[in-house]
Amino acid sequence: MSNIKSNYADLGDGLVHYLTAGQGEPLVLLHGIPQTSYEWRYLIPMLEDKFQIIAPDLRGLGDNTRAANGFDKKTVAKDVWRLLHDHLKIDSFNLVGHDWGGPTAFALTCAHQEAVRKLAILDVAIPGDGADFSQNGRRWHHAFFRTPHLPEALLHGREDIYINWLFENYSYLPNSITEEDRKEYLRTYSKPGAMTALFEYYRALPQDAKDNQEFIEANGKLKIPVLALGGNKSFGRGIETLESMQRMAENVIGGIVPDSGHWVTEEQPEFVAKELRHFFLGTKA
Repeated sequence: MSNIKSNYADLGDGLVHYLTAGQGEPLVLLHGIPQTSYEWRYLIPMLEDKFQIIAPDLRGLGDNTRAANGFDKKTVAKDVWRLLHDHLKIDSFNLVGHDWGGPTAFALTCAHQEAVRKLAILDVAIPGDGADFSQNGRRWHHAFFRTPHLPEALLHGREDIYINWLFENYSYLPNSITEEDRKEYLRTYSKPGAMTALFEYYRALPQDAKDNQEFIEANGKLKIPVLALGGNKSFGRGIETLESMQRMAENVIGGIVPDSGHWVTEEQPEFVAKELRHFFLGTKA
């Protein structure tokens, strides 16, 4: 039985909520949208026997203080670094990011390559990799969310419609995210300011692409080992995640998560946990 603990850290400009469990090498898990650290509820019990797990809510989301700005991924990554390095006194760790947690994990690695031992990216591409992050409009909601003011006006008080639609249409396995799970996500995304924070993650996309391109031009590709996995059904990115990371890092392995849409950690947690254990531990244990 997992012993997941809920914690808060005061970083000086607001509170950061984060989950902890287990013992061993630090393993940091960064969630996606419209998720929170709750996304990792299935994986944590499968990993906590070998790792000290830290799973924070990202800037402005979950049970964090609502930030008014700073949603470019370099700034979001700084929050994670301050939590790990300044508050928890952790200098070296393994790192996993899903959805927007992936570009945040990439930005954190760019800033602190000496601290990140290995990096895993789940079902997302990296802005600035030379491809179209929004898949030439297939991910139509990217442009909608980046539109100033309109999504706030249309979705205020209707957050449940948005959350239910995304989970139903971007998944492959029915009911992998239950009604109870959706209520937990809705609990935080219906709080004042949460949806605006969500939209700002998308509105920062041009800045994210610029920051990543400048890093690669100045420093070359990432040198640390990288695992890249994408869901192969529905709106999963499939092999695109691997291809994106191969353009941004030198030492990349990966492939697909079978029978999964975009929500790989909740649709295929056993597969993802096995791949993470093998990658980070170097064994199939």
